Amino acid sequence: MHPNVVTTKNSACVLCECNCGLTLDIEGSRIAKIRGDKAHPASAGYTCEKAMRLDLYQNGPHRISSPMKRQADGTYTEIDWDTALDEITAKLMGIRDQHGGETIFFYGGGGQGNHLGSANAVALRAALGSRFYSNALAQEKTGEMWVDGKLYGGHTKGDFENAEVLVFIGKNPWQSHSFPRARPLLKAVAKDPEKSMVVVDPRVSETAALADHHLQVKPGCDAWLIAAMVAVLVQENLVDQQFIAEHTTGFDQVRTVFEGVDIPGFAEICGVPEEKIRLAARRIGTARSVCVYEDLGTQQAPNSTLVSYLNKMLWILTGNFGRPGTMFLHSSFVPLAGGGAGGGQRRTLTPLQRAQKRALSTAMRTGATAAANLIPAAARAPGLRRMVEPSARALLETLAPLVGGPPQVSNSSGGARRTPVTGARIIGGLIPCNSIAEEILTDHPKRFRAMWLDSTNPAHSLPDSKRFRATMRALDLTVVVDVAFTETARHADYVLPAASQFEKPEATFFNFEFPHNVFHLRKPVFEPLPGTLAEPEIYARILRRMNVVDDATLTNLRTAAHTGRDTFGATFMALTVAQPQLAKLAPYILYETLGETLPAHMRGAAVLWGAAQMCAAANPDAVSRAGFTGAGLAPGNALFDKILESDTGVVFTADTWDTVWNYVTRKDRRFTIVIDDLLEQTRNLATARSSWTTDEFPLILAAGERRSFTANTIIRNPDWRRRDRDGTLRVNAEDAAALGVSDGDHARLVTRGGSAKVLVEISNMMQRGNIALPNGLGVDFPDEEGAVSAGVAPNELTTAELRDEFAGTPWHKYVPARLEAI
Repeated sequence: MHPNVVTTKNSACVLCECNCGLTLDIEGSRIAKIRGDKAHPASAGYTCEKAMRLDLYQNGPHRISSPMKRQADGTYTEIDWDTALDEITAKLMGIRDQHGGETIFFYGGGGQGNHLGSANAVALRAALGSRFYSNALAQEKTGEMWVDGKLYGGHTKGDFENAEVLVFIGKNPWQSHSFPRARPLLKAVAKDPEKSMVVVDPRVSETAALADHHLQVKPGCDAWLIAAMVAVLVQENLVDQQFIAEHTTGFDQVRTVFEGVDIPGFAEICGVPEEKIRLAARRIGTARSVCVYEDLGTQQAPNSTLVSYLNKMLWILTGNFGRPGTMFLHSSFVPLAGGGAGGGQRRTLTPLQRAQKRALSTAMRTGATAAANLIPAAARAPGLRRMVEPSARALLETLAPLVGGPPQVSNSSGGARRTPVTGARIIGGLIPCNSIAEEILTDHPKRFRAMWLDSTNPAHSLPDSKRFRATMRALDLTVVVDVAFTETARHADYVLPAASQFEKPEATFFNFEFPHNVFHLRKPVFEPLPGTLAEPEIYARILRRMNVVDDATLTNLRTAAHTGRDTFGATFMALTVAQPQLAKLAPYILYETLGETLPAHMRGAAVLWGAAQMCAAANPDAVSRAGFTGAGLAPGNALFDKILESDTGVVFTADTWDTVWNYVTRKDRRFTIVIDDLLEQTRNLATARSSWTTDEFPLILAAGERRSFTANTIIRNPDWRRRDRDGTLRVNAEDAAALGVSDGDHARLVTRGGSAKVLVEISNMMQRGNIALPNGLGVDFPDEEGAVSAGVAPNELTTAELRDEFAGTPWHKYVPARLEAI
């Protein structure tokens, strides 16, 4: 592209889960201008200020362009791709053969917008026999996922645009967004006398400052506050009796627990006046519509799984589901993780998964005959029709959870799947991040021996960075795939340079909208940086070296793919009948066969054919309402082709409020509101521990506060932050005076995990005893004089010991600390 010629292309932001549509002006190799994509069906032209500087991610000296191998002295040498992949493949197969594939651990998922790489990694995991996987969700959302799985079996969001009352628990959408047009909506609600905001936050955040009810809870005491609010609803009979009777089971048991809650006592523990609690609860209980959003402020603090349960009781008991302005369950283009509750021995399928299986079985019965000429082995296979059902099941278990790992396994006793060394609960297929080091730094025979890390930086983002670095060096093999030489990459045995998110087809599976859910396949806007490869090609090159699929099978499928979508689909399905093991390699097979029929720069999107088929099978009516109709594989084919053709988001399901109950996985479509463990924990709150500070560490550090110019760490250049470049430590004025520090002073912040020199900001956002560092800082960036680093890396101060008892999520927002004047 000529450097002075400006072209316009559509893409999307990659800095948060909203993934707002963007229109980019491209000048040479630069993103010259960025604005919202007005045609995008989800974001409709809106974007926040953070997306405006994405060129600092795309371009800069942080990019790497050659595979690198770690030497004995800790330095790195550039090597060619063939050498790197030959050595990596041999070592992976050696570990598999000696210790078993289950000792090869995969971590990653591409953060907020880089999910196709992980989708393609499914085939490598299957070929190696790898069973254990995790990503950043396991230090954030797995407690809520576990509760969701128990209550109704899916993920909920809210119709905030139309809600009368908006409730935010540990959430500051002014900075963290998470729903379309967050800031304009918050301002509009604050001005509307008919609407109200309830904010639970220890800080006077930007959102709390707009709220009608700011419940400024003591850090770590959310459970007592939310339990008291639910108790007000129950004790003052503000619950929706008709909704409860028609749509829930177990209310009598729940009512008994909350009738026994000592509201004045809980108010004293959580630090919020009883009358404020009652007023906020009454506003919720008398509103026409309520939406609730919980986020990391509570999900990375004590009792987080319990808080997730209590928060959902606020809107379930008041009947705020399935109507405009309330909560909803929604479709998924690709499920982000497996089942909610986890399991042990026997495979079970949800009603939704059974529907998927039936739809696939129908398509496969049709396709088996149609493909017989291309695949004679399928026609000759004994009991062909009897093989259809198991093969459909294999496809279901492989294609559906492209990001989150295999569907959960359950046993008749209701036990949970556990990690091999520590027995930690696996939720949604994800190992708790706080348990990873413990599964490696041991002499246990089932310990992990190798780790593959894809587009992720856990040596910076997970608790106790020092220990994670030691963990990486204890493994027999570590491989990092990334665009930059990250904090994690510099401790890996091999570093493989990836094309950026704007140099390859990419997508996010954070598709949470209702009634029209949207999936956006982002097309490449640049050629890949020379020397880099897209992740699907990296995985394909390794799998070719492993010879996991014979040439004849691939040749037959390539022939079918060039014949047409219908023939390819029938042939693919017939092959999985004859050779069910091929379903586990579906992403690789699609890349090698169907991918050849796509434009070369779009080959990595071939995996989405499988995703589109699963989506159409799981949501036949909603996909049909979105315009993708026909029998067998036709809706999935049409959806796939539309995704390929569009340069913006595609509505893949269209629902109504009448159909929202279809996403409840129980046969009777009711919510199961009794979770025995969490009700027991609620009963015990009156005598439970509520503080973990000590004389040595009297303050509570929130390690990772969202601010105007913080996001994830993919933008490493500190120049992107127009304000607060070095990331100040926010401190209450009275705390600062007692410690003898002033605004702009340097001080030493000390925790059990480490210490750091910080720049103090006196802030009226903070209550006494609570201090905060921003997220995303402390990464280095190479410049002309070497490497520069701005701010403090929060996880140099955290430890992995403080974690939720159910989900194992870390207490990043509750780190006992002290501050020393310098």
